[in-house]
Amino acid sequence: MLEDWLAPKAAALESRGLTRRLRPRAAGEVLIDLAGNDYLGLARDPRVVEAAVAAVREWGAGATASRLVTGTTALHAELESELASYTGHEAGLVFSSGYLANLGVVTALGGPGTLLVSDEHVHASIVDACRLSRSRVEVVPHNDVDAIGKALAERNEPQAVVLVESVYSVLGDAAPLAELSAVCSEHRAALLVDEAHGLGVTGAGRGSVAAAGLAGLDHVIVTMTLSKSLASQGGVVLGPALLREHLVNRARPFIFDTGLNPAACAAALAALRILADEPNRPEAIHTTAARLATACGVAPSAGAVVSVPMPGPREAVRAAELCFENGVRVGSFRPPSVPDGISRLRLTAHAGLSSDELDHACEVIIAAVREVS
Repeated sequence: MLEDWLAPKAAALESRGLTRRLRPRAAGEVLIDLAGNDYLGLARDPRVVEAAVAAVREWGAGATASRLVTGTTALHAELESELASYTGHEAGLVFSSGYLANLGVVTALGGPGTLLVSDEHVHASIVDACRLSRSRVEVVPHNDVDAIGKALAERNEPQAVVLVESVYSVLGDAAPLAELSAVCSEHRAALLVDEAHGLGVTGAGRGSVAAAGLAGLDHVIVTMTLSKSLASQGGVVLGPALLREHLVNRARPFIFDTGLNPAACAAALAALRILADEPNRPEAIHTTAARLATACGVAPSAGAVVSVPMPGPREAVRAAELCFENGVRVGSFRPPSVPDGISRLRLTAHAGLSSDELDHACEVIIAAVREVS
């Protein structure tokens, strides 16, 4: 039965050049990595690794249960407190992934009495959260503040939440956060900003919301992942203490999921402390991203992501393969992972690249793009 059901779907993807395949990494692989999201270069930092190892020795390999049973450790509390303090928010709540953080907060705030106004380029986790929310959802053109204002002004629901990313994950452009906050305040709506690509990168590391002076405002909610700049795993929702209390009681992905494992908590906490102690790290990301953008002839990025348009999905895959064969790993993004339908190479800058590595990477990428185009 499954073969009859699934084989035609697989064939359809293959015919369009959209089949995705897993490629396991070897532990000793020697490549220049411009595909992963280790923006600050901390995933193999001895301080981060040792913190994770020490947590396993002290707490064990797993959290043992949901956060409301035995899954909350002292590490969870420390991480939530220090993340909130560093980014300028009153309180935080850690989830097992950034995906679940978005799913948890949107569904906990959603329902028949809440309008969700979503930018058309938001991450899949927010799209799925909207689908599960039981709310009316209005998707608006990318970064269109007027369209958001119109949707808020014409709504019948007493509550509304506007959903955006601070730095968008594929195109690398920024949201107009000050204008968005103002229109939300005018129409008594909450503004939820996904800072997955802002933490550790923008606002001297504290994120775009802090840089815009919006952190701590009572209508502003922030979600972040711990798997990019903080080199670990997990997610967090940041905002007023009353929101945290609401999520503890209403967010199903928090209530019914096993807590984030202690090693991940400790690693993220160590990375956060390094970021706070070494504030120059984010600047190295921007320097690298600017060099990549210039070499590839594309617009500068607001964050770490540099997006290079390709003629089609097969060309994007082939260019990535050519880069890999020459010692450089890059991302290959194709529909439906690209919001505008244009296949792209996605290059992610990180702070650990040497000048020689960056020069070599630029040469390889340029040659690969020319060959397939």
